[in-house]
Amino acid sequence: MKTQRRLSPSRIIACVTLSFLTAILVCLGVWQVERLAWKHALIARVDARVHAAPVAPPARAQWKTVSAEGDEYRRVTMSGLFENDRESLVYASTALGPGYWVMTPLRLADDTAIIVNRGFVPLDKKNPLARQAGQIVGAATITGLIRLSEPKGSLLRSNDPGTGRWYSRDVAAIAQKNGVENAAPFFVDADDTPNPEG
Repeated sequence: MKTQRRLSPSRIIACVTLSFLTAILVCLGVWQVERLAWKHALIARVDARVHAAPVAPPARAQWKTVSAEGDEYRRVTMSGLFENDRESLVYASTALGPGYWVMTPLRLADDTAIIVNRGFVPLDKKNPLARQAGQIVGAATITGLIRLSEPKGSLLRSNDPGTGRWYSRDVAAIAQKNGVENAAPFFVDADDTPNPEG
């Protein structure tokens, strides 16, 4: 009569560990496939929006529903007056070197304001007097892409509104610091139309 061999505790632990690791690897594989599909859908959505005909930006009544999925990278066009005296400079390190994004409110006809990222200026153009030709006075029409506010600061530095040092494009904080009333909760990256001295 044969006796039934019992598994040793070490073999039981090894089997359980292998089963657990297999389950983790299967879950990671499924997650990667789902993530890849999400990335492809995101790229397709952004590509379609970037190349679409520009539309009006969301009206004030729609601001609470603006979202990354529904609106980010939507191409918009708008006209208004730049409030150059209320601009903020957000530090940036780009392929062109260190410098600043020039964030300027555009006051629309309905008295709302949309902060516009007018583009990059190098460190030596920080002072508006060094780029007076870029300080547009009078009516301006801007076409660009809707972007969502960046309230968390950069990876290494936090915004310091008290001193006006910005490392991310936190629309609400920038608007509050500069006294921009009725500011949209998003900003618009202006298209590549050349700006004088910028």
